[in-house]
Amino acid sequence: QVQLVESGGGLVQPGGSLRLSCAASGATFTDYAMRWYRQAPGKERELVAAISANGGSTSYADSMKGRFTISRDNAKNTVYLQMNSLKPEDTAVYYCNARYIYIREEGPVDYWGQGTQVTVSS
Repeated sequence: QVQLVESGGGLVQPGGSLRLSCAASGATFTDYAMRWYRQAPGKERELVAAISANGGSTSYADSMKGRFTISRDNAKNTVYLQMNSLKPEDTAVYYCNARYIYIREEGPVDYWGQGTQVTVSS
């Protein structure tokens, strides 16, 4: 129902910045809370940041709080992740996730993008 395409990844030096984008299509964007996850080789996928459907509330994992900022532009059907003060430990594939905000008998409904690679290295 929802198609998600991430972009903006690349190679950056420690201390640098990147802004990731996730473009959504195929559904009503404002019906979905959005999240960014990341996964490094050999590690579990972890939650990075989340934002409510109307953009009024945000949350962050402890290791990212103060460095990363999630935002969304509902007119453009796009969610962003601004990443500052990047560290080598931030190297991972970053994934966009959309969660339907309404309760369904089937349980939570999630959609995923294909991911974008972020590499932090000197």
